[in-house]
Amino acid sequence: MPIRPISRAALAAAVLLAGLGTVGTAAGQAGAPPASKFVTLGTHGGPVSNPTRSQPANALIVGNDVYIVDVGDGAVQQMAKSGIRLGQIKAVFISHLHFDHTGGLGALLGLRLQTNVPGKLTIYGPPGTRELVAGLVSSERPASVAGYGIPGQGYGNPADKVEVIEIADGQSLQVGSMTVKVRQNTHYSFPAGSEMDQHYKSVSFRFNLPDRSIVVTGDTGPSGAVAELAKGADLLVSEMIDEEATVAAVRRNSPNMPPAQVANVVEHLTSHHLTPSDVGKLAATSGVKSVVVTHLAGDNPTSADLLRYLKDIKTQYAGPVIVASDLDRF
Repeated sequence: MPIRPISRAALAAAVLLAGLGTVGTAAGQAGAPPASKFVTLGTHGGPVSNPTRSQPANALIVGNDVYIVDVGDGAVQQMAKSGIRLGQIKAVFISHLHFDHTGGLGALLGLRLQTNVPGKLTIYGPPGTRELVAGLVSSERPASVAGYGIPGQGYGNPADKVEVIEIADGQSLQVGSMTVKVRQNTHYSFPAGSEMDQHYKSVSFRFNLPDRSIVVTGDTGPSGAVAELAKGADLLVSEMIDEEATVAAVRRNSPNMPPAQVANVVEHLTSHHLTPSDVGKLAATSGVKSVVVTHLAGDNPTSADLLRYLKDIKTQYAGPVIVASDLDRF
């Protein structure tokens, strides 16, 4: 029987009873709410799918424009639940090329093509993004030629509907009304300057908006570059890992996985992700005003798990913290 996620009200009450202080709304300071909205479309980290949480995806809403930050499997369905139309999406930002962060991109591109959304969708991502998108565009061609099955009325060339801009560490981009800053993080540990490092990178983003600043870690281990990027941000949207729960989920999903591969998974989880305590240290070091935690791999966390995560974060960081659920808005 699936475990129901704990309600926000119940969690807040439990946190107060546990003496951890308030979890707040994580939207920042008192007063008028920010004009921009950040929606956690999917809050479950891979590699094992989850029955109640969708794969990693977020929507940054600025006026009528929407920017998608990572686009895991199920993202288009989550956009529909949030009231986001395909035509509102102006750009996609991809933090890295693991499947749980890119699995929904094919559906997004294909449905934009099928519904004739005007203009090109710009996709920003690390090295390899151009190759990824080229493969997805190629997969669209059979359907685009057939169209709705009326002779001579296909959907057009899918390559004409997308533009890819590969990004690098330290880059600053002007996108609409916001400035986007990019830093390479530690989700991969290839030696700096090596061929693997040149071709495979994982990045974090800072979105400096007219009303506030939001930092999205994507997947990362502890990183001085990410701490620098997040300095003084209004909102830190941070990944977090429960290593024990994630390894258990991987073992159940793949009971015949060779021991060497299990060891690789464990090494990756311990080196390339943030524990709750790590999240607290990052938030405190950076002096951010509030924190949203996402990317909950493993099983659905129980109320006891959530309280444990919050307690570990709050030992390092005194500000407001929320463990996000799918479709939360901040």
